[in-house]
Order: sequence, then structure tokens, then C-alpha cells
Amino acid sequence: MTAHALTRPSPAEELSGPALRAFFNMAERWHLRIAEQRTLLGEPPESTFYKWKRHQDGALGRDTLERISYLLGIYKALQILFPNAEQADAWLHKPNRSPLFGGQSALDRMLSGNVGDLYVVRQYLDAQRGW
Repeated sequence: MTAHALTRPSPAEELSGPALRAFFNMAERWHLRIAEQRTLLGEPPESTFYKWKRHQDGALGRDTLERISYLLGIYKALQILFPNAEQADAWLHKPNRSPLFGGQSALDRMLSGNVGDLYVVRQYLDAQRGW
């Protein structure tokens, strides 16, 4: 085995920087508060969160990468479903009459802290767009 092979980053390490940059761009577009961002990322320690935010890099765990993957899917689905970006970004904050949301917003559901709720919102949006 070569020295280069020993220093090569893992796939998770390679994905971490782009995933964090995408997340913080989405968070800005969605006007998420810091507490909401931390919840969506799985409640990382405050110091870790600010390090990620400052450097937009660092090795993320599987759970955090999974969460960001669902959030990217939600973002993409909203961009497809709504004709303009402002409408797509605002949808998360609006009360929703679907039984899945019980009159609350999708963001309220996503902020339960449970990764399964991110999955549910993603599946709901995929169903709305016919996937």
C-alpha cells in the first residue's frame, strides 16, 4: 500500500465540505435561526456547529450526512414544485392542512429532531411531484 492510499480521505470526508456548504446556503435561503440549524443537523455541540459554519468543512458523521441528504432532497423538490424561488423557500414556514402536518408547517415537523421526520417530509414532497 502506498503512502498516498493511507492519506486519502474517506468518502464521508470528501462529502462533508460540499454537504456543509450546501446546508448553510439552504439555511440562509430558508431564513433558519441557529437553533433550527443545529436541530436539523442533529444537535451537534455548539462549538462543533460554529466550527462547521466558520470553515464549512470537517468530517461529518453518517447521521449528519443523512440529514443533509434529506434536506437537499426537500430543497430540490420545492424548487421543482414551485415556479419561483421565494415561493419554494417560504413553503417550509407556512401552515399545512395535510394530515401529515396537522396544521403546522413542514419546518415544525422537521424540527422534531428525529431524522425520520426529515424523511417523511422528503417523501411527501416527492409524492407531490409524482415521484
